[in-house]
Amino acid sequence: MAVRYESGVANQSRVPIRITARSLLLVSSGVVRKCEKESMMEKFRKRMMKWGMSAAKVSLAASILALPALSAQANDFDGLEGYDFGSIVQQGLERSSLIWFGVGKPLKDSALPTTGDYRTPTQPASAQVLLGDGLKAEYVTRTVGHNADQFAFWPSDENPTHLIFCIEGAPQDLGTFLPGGLIKKFNPSVQRVRLQSGAVETILRGMNRCDGIRRTPWGTILATEEVTDGGAYEILGPLQVTNHTITDRSLGTIIDENGFPASAIVKRKALPVIAFEGLAILPSGVLVGGDELRPGSPPSQGGLGSDSDGGAVFKFIPAAQRTTNEPLTDLTQSPFAGGNVYALQVSCLDSTQQFGQGCEVGSGAWVAVSAANARGDAYKTGATGYYRPEDLELDREFKGEGARFCWTDTQEEVGKDFGEVVCAVDRLPLIADPAQRTVVLNRFVEGDADFNSFDNLEFQPKTGNLYITEDPGTHGNGDVFACLPDGDDRDIKSDGCLKMISVKDSSAEPTGFKFSADGRTAYLSIQHSNDGLMPKVDDYATDDIIKITGFRIPFRFER
Repeated sequence: MAVRYESGVANQSRVPIRITARSLLLVSSGVVRKCEKESMMEKFRKRMMKWGMSAAKVSLAASILALPALSAQANDFDGLEGYDFGSIVQQGLERSSLIWFGVGKPLKDSALPTTGDYRTPTQPASAQVLLGDGLKAEYVTRTVGHNADQFAFWPSDENPTHLIFCIEGAPQDLGTFLPGGLIKKFNPSVQRVRLQSGAVETILRGMNRCDGIRRTPWGTILATEEVTDGGAYEILGPLQVTNHTITDRSLGTIIDENGFPASAIVKRKALPVIAFEGLAILPSGVLVGGDELRPGSPPSQGGLGSDSDGGAVFKFIPAAQRTTNEPLTDLTQSPFAGGNVYALQVSCLDSTQQFGQGCEVGSGAWVAVSAANARGDAYKTGATGYYRPEDLELDREFKGEGARFCWTDTQEEVGKDFGEVVCAVDRLPLIADPAQRTVVLNRFVEGDADFNSFDNLEFQPKTGNLYITEDPGTHGNGDVFACLPDGDDRDIKSDGCLKMISVKDSSAEPTGFKFSADGRTAYLSIQHSNDGLMPKVDDYATDDIIKITGFRIPFRFER
């Protein structure tokens, strides 16, 4: 037996605990069972409870003590031949899911595949998602526009009354007119959903694949397009704006519902023209976002040829840094009205910029590009390319210098590129100098045959756990995984990931996953289901928005 001495609680003296190498790690994973498991764990729990520790803390202590308890003596491993250490650790995480993730039991398998028109008008919300133990689903609405993607809480994360959604549809004349009979009705692009009733109203029409959307720190909405010539549109007062239409995307011409020039929505031409999805917006007005582009894409797909890089990561620095927390009263006051754009160039060295293929992680500096030709300039200036950067999120739990943001590189499952999450810390967000390597970035999560094609991200408030949604790909239905932060171990990656949610409709995918401010409720779009059995609303097909409750905040955060 290995002997460990642990300090007692409540001023008790140090107490020896004897733990065999077939220890708590093996117990939590289920390798050691029945009598031996029961006797050892029962003794451990009784001793801990005697010291005044709660049952939850005892379980956590068991998980923490497990790994150091393993002895190097060969005879301690008698009977364990054939076991895989990685599997033991993974099973231990699954069995202690409630401690680390606040979900009683994760999913082992994804939902079974479906064919044809799965979605029907009479289905309960539980028919849309397979959930981990303790989680429950209900509809927010079934009438949001088809291809509903990311959303922002309005007016705040803490007390939202609405969800402001991007609808990722292409420009489409719907063949009819808006109320009043004068203005043609186009595809809905930005919609508001009232949480209390599920009522849906369209704010803006005529965008090309609205995807990335954020509420800014100064009280506006920024909605962006995920296409080669993607634009960004800033909206003031999204509850007061209805049925505005973009009549010319290149010029940024927008009219209101009566045909007059819009004053509450403006195209932000100072921001880069890229295929937007993920966005991090700082109170100063600095914006960071990725360009969703595959490496080697032909010009016909918006790329730069067979040997060209993938999408770069860009930073916008406003000409007038915002220094107040007061909301805007006029769009001319926005920091997005003017500024400069830069692309991230990662170096394999810290003493100088040594960049190029193979230097995707390390130390990074920002190189200047034009807003109008951001993609082409990034390639010419040697900015670092990635395989389809999709969602990018700010880590609001980060306590260090500067800002931490993470993004997904979807990659391609069929090519055995299973996707990755890259996390970066920019210690000086207002600085962009090719000679100053202000960014440090590394891979945080890497995919596998079951967990891949990463799309959206969300940091759970209070815990820092990172939730990742999948594009369905070829591996089956789209899932949502939860990943732990990096602990104090040697590596710099997530300490483990578990499957928590699986979409049941194989024609759909999970998108726009986002937590309420308390971390206990999440909202999810079931995007682009086959809708042959569903009626259109406002002359447009629809999607379901699901509210998922039952997430618990692990006790170590409830202090």
